[in-house]
Amino acid sequence: MVFSDLAMQVLCSLPSGSILGEEGIMRVQLAQKVQDLMGQSDLVIITERIDDVALLIGQMVKMGFVEILDRQIPRHHQQRGLSWGWTAVIWLAYILTEGDHRKVSVEAYIKGMHHTLSHLSGQVIEALDFSDDRLGHLLKHLSKPQSWHGIERDLNERSIEVHALSQAVIRCDATTVSGDHDVTEEGLVQFGHSKDDPSRPQIKVMTGSLDPLGMPLATDVLSGERADDGLYIPLIERIAAGLNTPGLLFVGDCKMSALATRAYVAGCQHFYLSPLPLTGATAEAMEAWITEGVRRVRDGELEQMFRTNHRGDTVLAAEGYELERTCCPEIGAKAWSERVLVVRSPAHAERQEVGLEKRLAHAETKLAALTPARGRGKRQITTEVTLRAAIDHVLKEQRVEGLLHIAWEPQIERQTHYVGRGRGSATREQRVLEKIRYHITRIDRQAGPIAALNERFGWKAFVTNATQERLSLADAVLCYRNEYRIERIFNRLKSRVHIAPLFVTRDDQIEGLTYLLTLGVRVLTVIEFVLRRSLQNDQAKLPGLHPENRTKMTDTPTAERLLNAFSDVSLTIVKTATGEDILRRLTPLSTLQQEILRRLGLGASLYRQLEIHDIGNG
Repeated sequence: MVFSDLAMQVLCSLPSGSILGEEGIMRVQLAQKVQDLMGQSDLVIITERIDDVALLIGQMVKMGFVEILDRQIPRHHQQRGLSWGWTAVIWLAYILTEGDHRKVSVEAYIKGMHHTLSHLSGQVIEALDFSDDRLGHLLKHLSKPQSWHGIERDLNERSIEVHALSQAVIRCDATTVSGDHDVTEEGLVQFGHSKDDPSRPQIKVMTGSLDPLGMPLATDVLSGERADDGLYIPLIERIAAGLNTPGLLFVGDCKMSALATRAYVAGCQHFYLSPLPLTGATAEAMEAWITEGVRRVRDGELEQMFRTNHRGDTVLAAEGYELERTCCPEIGAKAWSERVLVVRSPAHAERQEVGLEKRLAHAETKLAALTPARGRGKRQITTEVTLRAAIDHVLKEQRVEGLLHIAWEPQIERQTHYVGRGRGSATREQRVLEKIRYHITRIDRQAGPIAALNERFGWKAFVTNATQERLSLADAVLCYRNEYRIERIFNRLKSRVHIAPLFVTRDDQIEGLTYLLTLGVRVLTVIEFVLRRSLQNDQAKLPGLHPENRTKMTDTPTAERLLNAFSDVSLTIVKTATGEDILRRLTPLSTLQQEILRRLGLGASLYRQLEIHDIGNG
């Protein structure tokens, strides 16, 4: 036997005249001594950057991506090449590691990772399996509701079963994705309300996620001009049917509190929790609810909720009270009872007080500037009516009406002039000209109204049909404050897999690509959840995940940092000129990398299986 130390001698004795070709392929003319030992005159050396690709593929296989996608998108009887499941998994691995969803880039990537991908998948991988046309066909299949809904349902069932996930709380929300697309009358991309860029057309992405890990359960891609209110019921219906669990709690923002949505959830024997918008009848009722809350604050009758901050101090998180009312969407419809939770947040109140202070200061500055001292270029206000209108405009603009007392007075400047031309004399007729300007003399803050307004800061009303046993006031407040979990889905869509700008133009491909990218977010979410749960169960922490502080320990690592920990893994492959493998050598895995793989249930063998240490028979 001739062992790997000989191959390592080969690697260490590469001549300076070696030729490096495309895709990291090096052709080497061996020295005569090595030729005699190996019986070879030429070798081909290939280097492939593996990094986190093996981890991502291993995780997706474990989550059942390949078998589920193959079941929901079966092969055509004349189809050749890679299955749709493996096509999607390998493309997703590329997207997650490169942050690039362009179809045109995938073929070149496959050529540079051919050996690794073939070994990990156990499939014959060809670059043409990832041509622009074939990836477009995959997106078209994903855009079909029957296929996509089946994929979601099967993935949800498997994830909940494998990870023993609670199904108690579902969060629903929508976001927009803008792009430079042509807008057509019946197209998916339309102009609509957007926090990102209202000047560009957009699509709307509606998502429901599972607490506590924040994993996407269901996603709808809709035209960008649609309002959020009508999008909740179809999503809730699909999630509830797929989970088939009674008594789910659906949590959303104020747009989910539409009466029709609440009626639907209550009618299905599920629960809802959402804040009420300060519009219509709610705005009028809120005044009375806040007045009652202020009274209870003075009398010490509010239920208080405390939390421990980052310094370890116990602080007041919120306080509030609740009342009960009966709801009925229309005459003759079935009524139900719901609780109104009137809650005051000290942190929110403090932010509002800071905002009021800024508005008062801005108003004082602008009011003082209305009546500048006389001078060249200083426009003066000459009538009281004009001054009053200017003051009212400033107070309204800064929303401080009734909070400032402004005093002013007219100032008259008299100038004597001789009538007619020529020099003046003691007997010449004179006239007196008066110039009137109005001057603001004092700006005083009204302490009483300001204090009364500060008392009314920080209040918000929530509604839920859950009983106190199912969802206490404290639990409701803490539950809603975890709304960031679904926001992380949108953040990852836009920052990790870079959904915007969309490099596809057809509506079916826009839908399919959005669904594919949410599968990528699902992978990141599960990686993060599984590893955090493992660390917390063992009361352990991981070092080395923060480049700025290598000694920092954490038990709540993000998926992004975990994947970055694999950024230095590569595979070196030595082949004969005829294509026979002689050696495959992997960058040694660090202790941290092995620990991550172990806690994810993948094991270091996921990477080590790529190696060949022995050259073979000599």
